[in-house]
Amino acid sequence: MVKRIAVVHKEKCNPVACGNFLCIRVCPVNRKGDECIYVDSDGKAGIDENLCIGCMICVHKCPFGAIDIINLPSELEKDAIHQFGRNGFHLYNLPIPIFGKVVGILGPNGIGKTTALKVLSGLLKPNLGRWEKNTEASFDELVHFFKGTEAQNFFEKVRDGRIKVSYKPQQIDLIPKSAKGKVRTLLQKVDEKNMLGKIADELSLNEILDNDITAISGGELQRVAIAATVLKKANLYIFDEPTSFLDIKQRLRVSKFIKSLADEETAVLLVDHDLIVMDYMADLVHMFYGKEEVYGIVSQPKTVKAGINVYLSGYLKEENVRFRSKAVKFLEKPPLSKSEKEEIVSWSGISKKLGKFSLSAASGSVHRGEVIGVLGENGIGKTSFVKLLANAISTDKGEISGSVKVSYKPQYLESNSPELVSVVLKDVMKYEHQIFHPLNLQGLMLKKVNELSGGELQRVAIAHCLSQDADLYLLDEPSAYLDVEQRLIISKVIRDVMEQRGKSALIVEHDLLFIDYVSHKLIVCDGEPAVDGNVQGPFPMEEGMTLFLKELGITFRRDAESHRPRVNKEDSVKDREQKNTGKYYYL
Repeated sequence: MVKRIAVVHKEKCNPVACGNFLCIRVCPVNRKGDECIYVDSDGKAGIDENLCIGCMICVHKCPFGAIDIINLPSELEKDAIHQFGRNGFHLYNLPIPIFGKVVGILGPNGIGKTTALKVLSGLLKPNLGRWEKNTEASFDELVHFFKGTEAQNFFEKVRDGRIKVSYKPQQIDLIPKSAKGKVRTLLQKVDEKNMLGKIADELSLNEILDNDITAISGGELQRVAIAATVLKKANLYIFDEPTSFLDIKQRLRVSKFIKSLADEETAVLLVDHDLIVMDYMADLVHMFYGKEEVYGIVSQPKTVKAGINVYLSGYLKEENVRFRSKAVKFLEKPPLSKSEKEEIVSWSGISKKLGKFSLSAASGSVHRGEVIGVLGENGIGKTSFVKLLANAISTDKGEISGSVKVSYKPQYLESNSPELVSVVLKDVMKYEHQIFHPLNLQGLMLKKVNELSGGELQRVAIAHCLSQDADLYLLDEPSAYLDVEQRLIISKVIRDVMEQRGKSALIVEHDLLFIDYVSHKLIVCDGEPAVDGNVQGPFPMEEGMTLFLKELGITFRRDAESHRPRVNKEDSVKDREQKNTGKYYYL
């Protein structure tokens, strides 16, 4: 018998607009007299999985994409570890922490990663698929459910009190809404190790300890959340997206800190969408696959190198599952600059005073068809430089030449508008195959902007920016809130748009893999954060990345299989060799 699940996305289901339950009218089982699809208690469609024959007619006929029918892989003999209601999301299996190791989790948004972390941390009691009884599984039931696996051993230890969990949630923006007071006071309350001074030093928090929790930046809030997690006495630390809002230097510092937590008595489990950071931090990785918002399955663990390469290839050999139509491949050599292309904007001798901060840029130019990455720490002037080119702010000195029409996607997105996405993106259908379909915007068009999640809002903002008529597109942190899959898609969309339409783009970004994948050239910003910033370039990729990595004190090698950039282990033979020869990048 085929195991089948039926999911109804209640927020998309609109019985009035489809003519009073079109799905019920077209279902062959209903037409025979059985009630496969019915009107649920919430006034939306419901589906009886036992009666469903998997014909897919309702899936294809629903005008709002509100129904998914999935024939599950045959290896899923057990019930779901957790199911959200009759026609809700199903999670199968769990990633398991290993003492002495950092175990990473890879997968798209909406595939169950955070749900799995909440189960492991005890914040969510799984129901083992018994949604109709609304019963939570006891530890003895979980031990029996996972009998003969590593998970059995894990839940036995949790049951017996031998594992204590400390969990850093994904949504750190909710922290100031529930916690009030100075950063120091809040961290002292959770400091079970009496190590606040040491942890504050390691995470560079000393300058903000006396600030109110509501008055610190996103990156500072992230580091406070990490500190609060680590200050608790635990032997399993779980981090859900610990590097979001952090610049590259902070990401590497935090990665090194989190990696140091794992020892024979301590396990670390984490989710992150920055593949370079994941490669740097993790020893092993699990992949989540399935269908977003429908079901998620957890793969067996792999070494981090093999796991990321499999993730980029899109094919799990052991499970015989293909989850991406094409493998992602990086360039083995830097792209060649084509000097004959038309220059569209240039600058020389720019300086700008912004309060106590000073910004300068010697000289540079952008040519038609180029995608230029912009690298630098937070507070170093990257966004301000972008605004200068966009004429959003004016220079104090220097010259910006070239009359270019600019389309600008800001770093911080306006999310309070009650306007429909279809109104905001009225121009995007001109680029149906170039932007609309690749960014998967179909299901968002009837939503209001203030109803969108962070990732949905980011995709809408990118689509709006790229659909405008302009010569130069300036995108500030386009990868924020997006999963790995979406980041790779966005980078390809940006490059294709610039190449096919003869336009140019500047991309301010902290994800080095994203920058490596999308850019032809690099601008590097250095200086002292919040004091002064100096804009250099654009440089060819190898020259610009070498300049930037030298400042960070790290070297990159190319993976032999996927050619993706990987951070060399500090002071390894490869690291010393590259530093001695000055080849920090593209080896």
